[in-house]
Amino acid sequence: MDAVAAEHRAEDVLDFWFPGDGFWGSRDAFASWIHHRMQGGVDERICRDFAGLTAAAARGLLDHWADTPRGRLALLIALDQFSRSLWRGNPGAYAQDCKATRLALEGIGNGHFRAVKPWERIFYVIAIAHCEGPEHLPRFAVIDRITEEIIADLPPALEHLADIWRAQNARVRGIIERFGRHPHRNPV
Repeated sequence: MDAVAAEHRAEDVLDFWFPGDGFWGSRDAFASWIHHRMQGGVDERICRDFAGLTAAAARGLLDHWADTPRGRLALLIALDQFSRSLWRGNPGAYAQDCKATRLALEGIGNGHFRAVKPWERIFYVIAIAHCEGPEHLPRFAVIDRITEEIIADLPPALEHLADIWRAQNARVRGIIERFGRHPHRNPV
């Protein structure tokens, strides 16, 4: 194994992204957790603590992580989420989208998707939805199917997310139907 790859651990990504504080046990805690991660609240920490790991993932040096369900999830987070923080405002933020989508689709097919917690699986949905290209719209059938699988496994405290996630999928699908891509990326 390459020395660069050896210095990075999938567990570090997962421990940071999914803290063991029980955020999945309450509506408010989950909302705070997801908002903080998805709205740039973790950018500074990712840039400080995970820049080398994100670059290594982008260069393919951590591809071996995809051999296990937890490793695949960590690689998805690094490629799809950390890249957006590290390279925010430039094309590098989206450069890993195709690879992340391939990892997500493979993970759905090989059982890795079902092997992680429901709130962790949402990052499969997000990665697939982020990827632009000719198959973008047809992939929404996969997104809808796996979203329903996630919803079926949610703990009671998170059941309210069902309608929110369905509406989000419909909103994004509508944007793709109209524009064929994510137009908010145009300035980048």
